[in-house]
Amino acid sequence: MEDPESQLNVALIQRTAQGDERAFRTLYERFAPALYGMAFRIMNDAREAEDALQEGFTYIWHKASSFDPSLSNPFAWAALIVRNKAIDRLRARRRTDRLRDKFAAEKADVAALDERSAQEPAMRELYAQVRTALGQISPEQRQVLELAFFGGLTHEEIAESLEMPLGTAKARIRRGLIRLRELLYEEA
Repeated sequence: MEDPESQLNVALIQRTAQGDERAFRTLYERFAPALYGMAFRIMNDAREAEDALQEGFTYIWHKASSFDPSLSNPFAWAALIVRNKAIDRLRARRRTDRLRDKFAAEKADVAALDERSAQEPAMRELYAQVRTALGQISPEQRQVLELAFFGGLTHEEIAESLEMPLGTAKARIRRGLIRLRELLYEEA
């Protein structure tokens, strides 16, 4: 035989199933504090916990007729409902957060692309100026500068590939950069 408290809770759920708002309000007053605490522990957010509790009790109101006292006690049944609502809200919040993060990343990519697109004409003009200036320096200087800046080679790799002393490669790069700077400033 169940204790009087549990019997009262069963009766409240049965009366709620028949549309008794007063029984439902009493059930809410009895269960809500503990169920809110459980929802808060899951959600870690007061407003979200209140919403989960509200959704849970709305479900209880509509599904009270499905409660079977032989399968569960009333509080455990209500706790399972509110717990599931809280978990559903938590999952939805995480999905929303992931979508927001994805959207923000895509928006940043578009902004970066827009920025590059806006700079592209200026970069093409600068590239043409550099190419023109490179055509006006000595072939030896142009060769080492192209290997260094367009080929990505180190000073040592340039010296090795051109079979020259490292000091010579460095000197040609330095003189080439100085001459290139002079030519670019003349154009500007």
